[in-house]
Amino acid sequence: MASTVPLSYSSYHTYAECPLRWKFLYVDRLPETPRGYFTFGRVIHTVLEDLVRPLLVPGARRLAAGDAQRTLDEWHSKGAEPSAVRPITSEELLAAYDRAWLSEGYASPEEEARYKALGRDLLLRYYRQFVKEPPRPVAVEEHLEARWDGIPIHGYIDRIDRTDDGGLEIVDYKTSRELSGEDARSSEQLSIYQVLVENNYTEPVEGLTLYHLRSLTPHRVPPRPREALAALHDRLGTVVDGIRTEAFEPTPGRHCGRCDFQSRCPEFRAVPGTDEARLAQLVDRFDALRQQEQQVGEELRRTADELHRAAEQFGVHRIPGSSRVALRRREESWQYSPETLRPLLESAGIQDRVVNADPEQVRSVLRDPSVDPEVRRRLAEAGARKVKWYWDLEDA
Repeated sequence: MASTVPLSYSSYHTYAECPLRWKFLYVDRLPETPRGYFTFGRVIHTVLEDLVRPLLVPGARRLAAGDAQRTLDEWHSKGAEPSAVRPITSEELLAAYDRAWLSEGYASPEEEARYKALGRDLLLRYYRQFVKEPPRPVAVEEHLEARWDGIPIHGYIDRIDRTDDGGLEIVDYKTSRELSGEDARSSEQLSIYQVLVENNYTEPVEGLTLYHLRSLTPHRVPPRPREALAALHDRLGTVVDGIRTEAFEPTPGRHCGRCDFQSRCPEFRAVPGTDEARLAQLVDRFDALRQQEQQVGEELRRTADELHRAAEQFGVHRIPGSSRVALRRREESWQYSPETLRPLLESAGIQDRVVNADPEQVRSVLRDPSVDPEVRRRLAEAGARKVKWYWDLEDA
């Protein structure tokens, strides 16, 4: 069904957190309650787009299948500088902020006023730094799509800048209270953006940045290595498989506190009043039986241990009761270390005969007369035998 729909970071993260919430949002298309901090972030992003877009010097995009060759006028050199465009004034910036402001999602007029004052202060401080050190953007609020080894992905990237070496730096604005370098190093969102840019631009990605707007701090990290991207691709594949097979079970956790769909979720849906008393009795009975089960289990273990001690003391394996006989049984198993086995097997050229140090496969090698006796002896010495005693019952 929805497996062919491109995954954004947001939809991937939503499914990974709770598949049922993903279904409510992306299949059932249920609306969520607006929240002030989301509204605030959207407004700030809109104003920053207005501020940065005049400096845009587009970079070279990869050709899609069937596209015509780009003309020389469409090509921009790696060292291209922003055109001499006058940035908007701080007054124009604040006017754009007032036009873009949205009032939805705030808990009270007082909360909205606090956020609006925060936004004015944040934008003015950013503007002063922006005028001193203007960026060299090749894209602003760019929507990119790609097929990543069979998985369709997409995303809106806040900014893509030209680096001093002619490469590209991905910049993602954050209005959160706190942000750290570790957030940038572990951000799966930046990883997905890197893949999108690498699939859509000819220049290499040379840096990833989470820009913390409240402190005017760019948290810059190198691009992700291939092995990190491969691990993320595997996680995306797990999500795609879940969506394709309609695996939409809820995953309870701390995130449930901010979910708008608790009334629809079986984890939180209330029992019908007509059946509440009957089901309450069942729960109480289950609780009582579970406690009895734990008590019986503990008593059973203590009794078995006492019988083992008696069997060892008297050297017996059969202890009669009034109607049944307790029989002491022995269960033996072997364990082998892969690190110890590997060089022994490789030296004999038989490493393909044992997978993951499987004890049965090792014992098969030990019984094989065609294997060098010295190799078999060393393999036998590499094992650790575990013996477990247990009790069985038979009629007297």
